[in-house]
Amino acid sequence: MTRAVRVHQVGGPEALVYEAVDLPAPEQGEVRIKQHAIGLNFIDVYYRSGLYKMPATPFIVGNEAAGEVVSVGPGVTNFHPGDRVAYYFDLGGYATDRNIPADKLVKLPDHITYEQGAVLMLKGLTVWYLLHKTFKVEHGHRVLIHAAAGGIGLLACQWAKALGANVIGTVGSKAKADLALANGCDHVILYEEEDFVARVKQISRNELCDVVYDGVGKATFPGSLSCLRPRGLFVSFGNASGRVPPFALAELSNHGSLFATRPKLNDYVATRSELLEGADTLFAAVINGKLHIQINHAYALKDAAKAQTELESRRTTGAIILKP
Repeated sequence: MTRAVRVHQVGGPEALVYEAVDLPAPEQGEVRIKQHAIGLNFIDVYYRSGLYKMPATPFIVGNEAAGEVVSVGPGVTNFHPGDRVAYYFDLGGYATDRNIPADKLVKLPDHITYEQGAVLMLKGLTVWYLLHKTFKVEHGHRVLIHAAAGGIGLLACQWAKALGANVIGTVGSKAKADLALANGCDHVILYEEEDFVARVKQISRNELCDVVYDGVGKATFPGSLSCLRPRGLFVSFGNASGRVPPFALAELSNHGSLFATRPKLNDYVATRSELLEGADTLFAAVINGKLHIQINHAYALKDAAKAQTELESRRTTGAIILKP
């Protein structure tokens, strides 16, 4: 029997139930994977808590993982048993084994471990599209990255710095500040002790930022808008502190004809070619040393509730994995 973490009724971490589930043979176009490492992300919390609605329960949470192909369904020709693979795919990740459409998989290069692959697909691809597609970060840009010591934040700081940007990050503690500085931040703001808007103005000599990457949400809005230069871009890609409240479009004009977007990964890897473009760029950045993967916490799959509790309490840094 496959073991998985399922939610029968949305709620707190106690809603995560580790139990045996039936796994049928892979169907047309599907691949069965024995999972070696599973990425944990705030989006998992959103589904578990009910912030993001599910059409039915029970469901298995989790959106990224890496493992080994054990069998393939009819029509699959580009994957074979023994292949090392990773994926980003809606739900089903918190399991020892799973079936998944073959077109959602990518093969892991030899120099990328299962653990790295498990945290690169959602977090890494998110950073890829944020810095290369949503706003093309280039030399000389000034960027503000909230939650700079988180799994996405650390990757974003490293990659933005490698692209030649001046990187400002916000964090919640001195230890997280040191981590962010070691991973590409030029300046770090302790947002619980300092007014981050005032510090951005001071750091930039009132020139402000070209783009703000905000995965925090409610707690950092509308301050993020005040950190942008005229015609700058506000990128709201997460809700770690709650949803950004509704606001009048006139707010963008009041802050200097700003642009705002609420992107999601699915829209940037909507086709197989887009997925492969993102994965190839991402894996190359790791292999050539532009990105260093910080996996600072690992939990057994059966302890997923504890892992999510630690994530929600802001007691973690870098990426988090679950081990089946």
